[in-house]
Amino acid sequence: MGARWDIFCSVVDNYGDIGVTWRLARQLAAEHGLDVRLWVDEPAAFGRLCPQADATLARQCVEGVEVCHWLGEFAAVEAADVVIEAFACTLPASYVAAMGARPAKPLWLNLEYLSAEEWVAGCHGLPSPQPGGLQKFFFFPGFTAGTGGLLREAGLIELRQAFQADAEARRAFLAEIGVALLADARLISLFAYENPALAAWLDALAQQATPTQLLVPRGRIEADVQRWLGVGELEEGGSWRRGNLQVHLLPFLSQADYDRLLWSCDFNAIRGEDSFVRAQWAGRPLLWHIYQQEEGAHWDKLDAFLGLYQADLPAAAADALTALWHAWNGRGDMAAAWAAVQLQAATLEQHAGNWCREQASRPDLAAALVLFHRNWLSCAA
Repeated sequence: MGARWDIFCSVVDNYGDIGVTWRLARQLAAEHGLDVRLWVDEPAAFGRLCPQADATLARQCVEGVEVCHWLGEFAAVEAADVVIEAFACTLPASYVAAMGARPAKPLWLNLEYLSAEEWVAGCHGLPSPQPGGLQKFFFFPGFTAGTGGLLREAGLIELRQAFQADAEARRAFLAEIGVALLADARLISLFAYENPALAAWLDALAQQATPTQLLVPRGRIEADVQRWLGVGELEEGGSWRRGNLQVHLLPFLSQADYDRLLWSCDFNAIRGEDSFVRAQWAGRPLLWHIYQQEEGAHWDKLDAFLGLYQADLPAAAADALTALWHAWNGRGDMAAAWAAVQLQAATLEQHAGNWCREQASRPDLAAALVLFHRNWLSCAA
């Protein structure tokens, strides 16, 4: 095995942070031969993403990664060669002391949240001196040169393309999760935070001439769907029809199955960071429900991404997409915006594929982290 890496994850907002760190840990172990420990403060959340894991165990090996329960009373352990503090979580004081006690100090990386804002490239890789002779570096994922790139496993795009070219594989997968395809229906996935704009969108889908199957994995948007349907508690695996819209409530999906869900659909509504990136690798048009921040800071992030994503779009398609994303996030008329996007559907579908190919031409996040460590070692030698 190569160098030892520790990744610390404090679970925030259910599954976003653990989703990213679990993918990263697996990739570092599988593709780079690294000895990886993933420290998680809520094993139950990890267990839902990884059904083969046992949330009751303090330590376990899953898919080549040692997954450890990060307890409040942190036991003394030897610090790793590389330490990733994911999303500004605070490392245990005893662990930081162990880092400082090492003769060869570890590389300490603060893995930041994903953003397309222009300042990110200027801050990526900057050092921050810490007590005890330690130094922490800021590492930013991103969409442009000068950032750390996006999580993307080797062969992911080829695997997705093969799946999408195989109609029987798509049908069989959907049948496994309880969805029978309707003739000539459009498939849309829905994964979102609670959203007042949902009802207007569902009304529009129900009234359209094209039939739609809406595939909804269990999650925070479920209560809003229930209210729109006007039914009692939704039953997992159930389906409900209003007008030309068929709604399916899916079980909570593993990461691999969620990827296949995104690949199966014609349009994906996603949220947060992990599903946001995975929807881009699906090569399909998408609608992002961004995590709301105080004083509207999330709008800067949303519009920064739109600025990059729309750079090569014709003005009519760019304007329609902006209106839809703004309406979905609380500024605008969702029904009118959806109608405008339908007029640009072919352009947006082609653009989604082009964007995916462009991003896949860049180094992936795991490879960028490994290269950063290698370069850091060379400078320290």
